[in-house]
Amino acid sequence: MRAVDKIIIIGKLLLFLLCLVPLMLLLWDAFQQQLGANPVEALLHRSGDWSIRLLLITLAISPLRKLTGRGWPLRYRRMLGLFAFFYALLHFTVYLWLDRGLSWREISVDIIERPYITLGFVAFLILLALAVTSTRGMMRRLGKHWTALHQWVYAAGLFGVIHFLWLVKTDYREPVLYMAIFIILMLFRARSFKKRLQRAFALYSGKVDRRGFTPSRS
Repeated sequence: MRAVDKIIIIGKLLLFLLCLVPLMLLLWDAFQQQLGANPVEALLHRSGDWSIRLLLITLAISPLRKLTGRGWPLRYRRMLGLFAFFYALLHFTVYLWLDRGLSWREISVDIIERPYITLGFVAFLILLALAVTSTRGMMRRLGKHWTALHQWVYAAGLFGVIHFLWLVKTDYREPVLYMAIFIILMLFRARSFKKRLQRAFALYSGKVDRRGFTPSRS
């Protein structure tokens, strides 16, 4: 096995363990009864927060690769996306089981009549479809349709952030921050904005001088 392959395997293992840390902290706080006056609400918020955070990090992988010119971040995108789905699944399970007691009538009413729950539910369904089709086998089976399907990750990100924004009643700082990050990531897809960012990153890293020339190597 090449040294590069070993580094990638170690990196994936470390990332896997790192992505489990929020779950471990959540379980520890639940075991210690440190989730506050409303434990179900704490479980909902913390699991949902981490789903959005990991989804935004997943969306940032492609811009990061283009800014740095290095392809290694792509090797970790699938794992990050699956963990975003995992925490979304945990969030949805807490809502179904602990918050609504598996009352399908109440759940149906929520999905139909509460827009923020409707958007959250749609975002979850999109992430579910992406998780199910994330394997190499499904990539081969779907062919060109696989790329089209996985473009829906942007809709999932938008719906997830709006779901959080509409849910909050007082302190909007965190959802607004997530929305700003999402907008920047989407703007990166615009060619002119991407070129400005790439130039700024190159300038910062010393790859070009302020006149736009690459410094000579001696």
